[in-house]
Amino acid sequence: MSKSFLDEDFILDTKEAQELYHHYAKEMPIIDYHCHLPPDEIAQDYIFKNITEIWLKGDHYKWRAMRTQGINEAYITGQSSDKEKFLKWASIVPQVMRNPLYHWTHMELRNPFGIKKILSSETAEEIYDLTNEKLKSLSARTILHHFKVEVVGTTDDPADSLEYHKKIGEQSAGIKVVPTFRPDPVLNIEDPVTFNAYVDKLEVASGKSIESLDQLYAALKSRHDDFEAVGCRASDHGQIYLYAEPYTEREVRSLFAKARMGITLSSEETLKYKSALQYELALMDHAKGWVQQFHLGAIRDNNSRLLSTLGKNIGVDSIGDYQQIEVMSRFFNRLDTDNRLAKTIIYNVNPVYNAAFATMTGNFQDGTIRGKMQWGSGWWFLDQKDGMIDQMNILSNMGVLSCFVGMITDSRSFLSFPRHEYFRRILCNLFGNDIVKGELPHDIPWIGKMIQDICYYNAKNYFNF
Repeated sequence: MSKSFLDEDFILDTKEAQELYHHYAKEMPIIDYHCHLPPDEIAQDYIFKNITEIWLKGDHYKWRAMRTQGINEAYITGQSSDKEKFLKWASIVPQVMRNPLYHWTHMELRNPFGIKKILSSETAEEIYDLTNEKLKSLSARTILHHFKVEVVGTTDDPADSLEYHKKIGEQSAGIKVVPTFRPDPVLNIEDPVTFNAYVDKLEVASGKSIESLDQLYAALKSRHDDFEAVGCRASDHGQIYLYAEPYTEREVRSLFAKARMGITLSSEETLKYKSALQYELALMDHAKGWVQQFHLGAIRDNNSRLLSTLGKNIGVDSIGDYQQIEVMSRFFNRLDTDNRLAKTIIYNVNPVYNAAFATMTGNFQDGTIRGKMQWGSGWWFLDQKDGMIDQMNILSNMGVLSCFVGMITDSRSFLSFPRHEYFRRILCNLFGNDIVKGELPHDIPWIGKMIQDICYYNAKNYFNF
């Protein structure tokens, strides 16, 4: 029996899947524990000028598709008007069928805008006007409330002032907005000029002089404390891979001193420094009971031409083919041996390593915390239907799906929360199909409770929200 596009049973193939979604998953609140929403817009309860500002600004997924369709950069990140940019995006939407952008685009038009028309050149003007009119009554916070978002975990630099998180905490906004400690720049010692500029910035933020390695640790610990004071429950690291090279404290003190003098370190020296810093940061997380997250494997900033003119995060990143597993094992094993391994989520961008990531988490479960070691949801290029299904199937076979802390948007847009709906429909369909095939018992209440755990309760308990 054929179905209509995006009808109420979208992706739900069976009556069992439909019951699981509509009666158990659909109305669960959202804990979006990792995203890139700007906290200043939440603090100010920002009202967006138009659909382009909230939907296309910063969306490198859409930018990549537009470039692929031959759209001039002026209509992507350039000086064209917001309306011109929207019309150009609308003109290529029919061409992105079977890319997740097609589903996301129309899910986001339906919710929160209530628009069921297909976006195209023919409907673009009308949809532009309708969404802009609706946005007059929507703000950053009303959108979060609309989607039943309970917690937002932003991504923040250790040198960030946290002023907007403090303001949100004082405002009784009805939504918990917590920072996430993202210390990538302090590991990036390869370029001494950039590195020293960052350390100088960290000096100002921490109010501490940083001329030695011990002083660097003290400054980071101070900022770590500041983050916890405004509700932080997690760190995040966007790295190629983990670092676990042997080193001595004396060596690393010397390497930091060299870098502060503007001396470029060798590749071997760089790895020693990164290994030491990553370990010390992991100890800080463990001491506070935080969750440490590692987003691994992306090769970033591939296009130097666009990088030089537009900067970072503009859609020129891809899946890397780095070796991951042996170093990961050494890193976790050292922390586990020292009894200082924090709750951990590892995210993989290269599907070649999916099974290896799933099995690695099982090595370091220690019986103290349910699902202490997590293989995170399908990330970046794997954040789509097939990627989510693959991640959950592998986790089911090689781990325990019922412990999974579920979906994140990892997005810069307030309109991205229908991705939680997308995930929940896919999850319910997996269980519904297994029930119909006789591979699982027809126990809807029990399986429904498991789905609610994956959608909401597991994350709530894991992060102590």
